[in-house]
This record gives sequence, structure tokens and C-alpha cells, in this order.
Amino acid sequence: MSDNRVKTDDKYFKEKFKLEARKIAAAASGIFKLARDRGITDKSNIMNRLFNELSKTTSSYIDYRHGAIDENILVRYVPGSFELPLGAQYFAELENVDAVILLGCVIQGETRHFDYICDGVTQGIMDLNLKYNKPFIFGVLTTENEQQALDRAGGKHGNKGDEAAVTAIKMIQLKNSF
Repeated sequence: MSDNRVKTDDKYFKEKFKLEARKIAAAASGIFKLARDRGITDKSNIMNRLFNELSKTTSSYIDYRHGAIDENILVRYVPGSFELPLGAQYFAELENVDAVILLGCVIQGETRHFDYICDGVTQGIMDLNLKYNKPFIFGVLTTENEQQALDRAGGKHGNKGDEAAVTAIKMIQLKNSF
């Protein structure tokens, strides 16, 4: 099995994608904050890990090594994944950001609610990319169970928070290359 993890020591990546005081925002569903604030480690460990990985990602990819400073890394919380597109739109309209990373997790339940939430979030993020002509990065896990989410939040399938941050940096670079 190949290792899907993003490598933070990739010399090419570090040299190619230096951020020069770029502003990057993250809209995270409120469960991240709740889990972190309460120190919950069992069922909400998924959200806690994913949020912690975003923080680690921020310091690994987006911080001083790439030219950004702490004040240029903004994080705000929304109540749930469905509210991520609107939270991200607020960043686009009220802050001068270069990219927005949207982090959330939707786990399949017994009803079609999962489908409606995933469709709405996906369409909302796509619409934001096109409307504002800046990167809005899809960092929403859509899994069948908690274990799949854990596996994708720093487990055996890599870290989607890291991948979202890398994508944000690459998309900023792409836009600046035109």
C-alpha cells in the first residue's frame, strides 16, 4: 500500500511555494471547536484530530517557512458542515484572504440527510470558487463511519487537513503565475 501522506520535508515544495505574507483562512465546522475545548478524545476524536492537524498544517506549511505570519492565518467556526460555504463566503467578503480552507466531516447515518448535506456543501464550495475567483479548498471528509474519518485525519490514509493546506498554497501560486 502506498503512503498517501503529504511530505513536509519536500525540498521542492518548500522552495517553490513560499508564501509572501499571504492571508489564508479556515472555516471549520463547530464540532472541531467543541471537541477541542472539551478535551473529548473518544467519539469526537475525529474532529479534534482533524482540527489539530489543521493547526499543525498551518505551522508546517503556511507559517514563517512559507512567508505567512500568525496574524495572516484566520480560523472561524460554523455550527456544522452545511454552514461551511456561508462561513467561507464571509471570509471572501469581509477579509482580504488569498484562499479559504473549509474543514468538516459528514458521517453517513441511517437516512438520506448525509446526501443532502454533502451535495449542498460540495455545490456551495464550487460556487464560491467561481464567484470570487479565489481558491476555496474542499477539506470535508465524507465517510461511512468514524474509523474512516480517523484514517483520513492523520491515520493510515494520510491527512486531509494537510492535503487541503497544500492545495491552498498550490492554488495561490497558480493564480499568481498568470
